[in-house]
Amino acid sequence: MKEKLTVAQKIHARKIKKPPTVIYRILAQIWKMLFMKKYGVKVTYNVDIRKDKGSYILVSNHASRADYIFTGVPMLPNCCNYVAGYNEFHRSHLAFVFKLLQVIPKKNFVPDVYTIKQVSRVLQSGGRVVLFPEGMSSISGANQPVAVGTGKFIKHFGVQVYYSVIKGGYLTTPKYNLNDRFGKVEVVFDRMFTPEELKSLTPEQIEDRMNELLYHDDYAWNKEKGYEYKNNGDIADGLHTLLYRCPKCGKEFSMKGEGNTIRCLECGNGATICNTYAMTPFDDTCVIPETQTAWFNMQREQVKSEILDETFTLVEKVKLGNLPDYENLKDLKTSEIVGEGTITLNRNGFTYDGTRKGKPFSFHLTPAELPTYGMCTDVSRFYTFYKGEFMEFYPENETVEKWFLATEEIHRLTGGKWQDFKFEK
Repeated sequence: MKEKLTVAQKIHARKIKKPPTVIYRILAQIWKMLFMKKYGVKVTYNVDIRKDKGSYILVSNHASRADYIFTGVPMLPNCCNYVAGYNEFHRSHLAFVFKLLQVIPKKNFVPDVYTIKQVSRVLQSGGRVVLFPEGMSSISGANQPVAVGTGKFIKHFGVQVYYSVIKGGYLTTPKYNLNDRFGKVEVVFDRMFTPEELKSLTPEQIEDRMNELLYHDDYAWNKEKGYEYKNNGDIADGLHTLLYRCPKCGKEFSMKGEGNTIRCLECGNGATICNTYAMTPFDDTCVIPETQTAWFNMQREQVKSEILDETFTLVEKVKLGNLPDYENLKDLKTSEIVGEGTITLNRNGFTYDGTRKGKPFSFHLTPAELPTYGMCTDVSRFYTFYKGEFMEFYPENETVEKWFLATEEIHRLTGGKWQDFKFEK
């Protein structure tokens, strides 16, 4: 009797080809009719990528959950293979479409030889590849540096490289709230590298230029533009999962984002947020940063100072999620709960200690192995990979964002390869 293949084995058995042209263009036209006007998308071509009929790579900032629309539709009639997070291929509402459109899986923030081989297959066959080198959509409204190895990856293929910058995408689909807020999105296309430039540049130089060209801060941008984003009076709902520290009293996890306000439950500091995302302090005694990104960055600076203490430690009770072996996840789930335990983070790294499938289970990752985590949907949970296996954590408390900041800064402090931007943001 033939052994039944797991979902993972089926995914990695695929030899990716160029997407089927007719089906791709029909779906893209449907997305164009349904969403481009609704999202208020305006496209600018500094270089008209549509005229390039050869192989190329498009890299883009990853602003939102809808970036496949903001990049794919403007490139028509050209068809592209997208690179997406490996774990997304295990979700039933995405699995069929990803297979149909020949999307390439990538395990985020860890080396993935399979991805390199499939990108190579597509490019050698005359195809085009779209990737989001940050590894996941923006958490804060601004970019993170591109993932380690991106420069080497791009240089290896030596093809024309274009880029797009998506502006307003995060404000349309923010990470802290899964409700869409329709307003304005601007997308700019340009050329990033010629094949000749790639030959002359080091991987580090390639990453530096990518970081500079792709960087965008949606909150700062809309402070100037003033576009309004339609919502149901819930523009601040969940915002405290990102902005967890009060800028006035310094209390952590005391903020509450609800309706159109965010306030500190400890001291009353807070602001009203309007449809442009501008924050207006309640009164003259309130201390509110200029933008949400500035607030987020203040928290990062605070964490940087905290981890200088060698005894710094975070501890949290969690439920553990894995991907099922033989079936796809249903009901928009991102993993299947298989255990519970405690996660610990300190200068020695990250540890899970608990259970899995009814048995004791633990693992440890050093700071060098863990530059950051992935985040599938909102700020309620996060994931990483251990020995190639997807591990998702559902914390008991709303502490996810501090875990991200502390993990990233411990990685950097201890000499990790994924360092912060070199330019002034």
